[in-house]
Amino acid sequence: MTGRTATPERKMMLFSGRGYPELGLEIAGCLGIEPTPTTAYDFANGEIFVRFLESVRGSDAFVLQSHTAPINQWIMEHLIMVDALKRASAKRITVVAPFFGYARQDKKSRGREPISARLMADLFQAAGADRLMAVDLHTAQIQGFFDGPVDHLFALPILASYLEDKLDVSQVTVVAPDAGRVRVCERWTDRLGCPLAIIHKRRDPEVANQARVLEVVGQVAGRTCIVVDDMIDTGHTVVKAADTLFEQGATQVIVTATHGVLSGNAVDMLKNSRVSEVIVTNTLPILNEKRFDKLTVLSIAPLIARAINEVFSDGSVTSLFDGQS
Repeated sequence: MTGRTATPERKMMLFSGRGYPELGLEIAGCLGIEPTPTTAYDFANGEIFVRFLESVRGSDAFVLQSHTAPINQWIMEHLIMVDALKRASAKRITVVAPFFGYARQDKKSRGREPISARLMADLFQAAGADRLMAVDLHTAQIQGFFDGPVDHLFALPILASYLEDKLDVSQVTVVAPDAGRVRVCERWTDRLGCPLAIIHKRRDPEVANQARVLEVVGQVAGRTCIVVDDMIDTGHTVVKAADTLFEQGATQVIVTATHGVLSGNAVDMLKNSRVSEVIVTNTLPILNEKRFDKLTVLSIAPLIARAINEVFSDGSVTSLFDGQS
């Protein structure tokens, strides 16, 4: 008789970088596993060293790092972790970046500009990544920058479920703060069964992170307006959007975003605005000094854990969002 070698059982392993270990622990808890023990430190000149303390040979490796500040340091660590796994014979490497750095630089608006989102995808591919997973990329076309599977997760079910429990959706209008958010906002209106409004604006090319609001298209007078964006960075866009909506007769403005970057004086701007509530997920760490009474932070960990389980079991990540697209 000819013997047959048994196929080894595939092993899921989760690796969490130093950028946001709390989220790694939360996701690991949802998965019922522990993050793989890792040694990581900086040399005196700032170079990063990483070594995993367990064998990763043949594993299905999920490498988690949310690209928070200092963003370039944690992106570099993420790349080094992938390289270490590739050289240690991990069978499949999935980069999990809840907030994917440089996603806003997805096209050239003028000459002599980079397409940094494409560069990011190329770097992860060169490091040895087989697959990418991210939450609410700035634009969907970034999925095409990586030559392999990309799992694009949406925070909409988490954010919308929270709002459905506290609002009369018959009085709600979903508002896109710019033309680029319209497709995402249409998913919201499909779920909530409410109208859509759009804020038409023109960015000042000479001033970064600033925009001049021009007009509102849609039904907002006498209604609760939910402004939907992918991220809140400096807060200028959503605060100006709220001011314009109130000028057009809105009774209440709630702001939702997946990523709470909250750079500069964003917290003070939002605290002192007429916005009644700001709702974000924890794709990025929200430090205590950036928390304020109007801020609600919802956990993204269960969604990421479910997506990891689907990838590991060769299931369908799309099934997590059936009815949302």
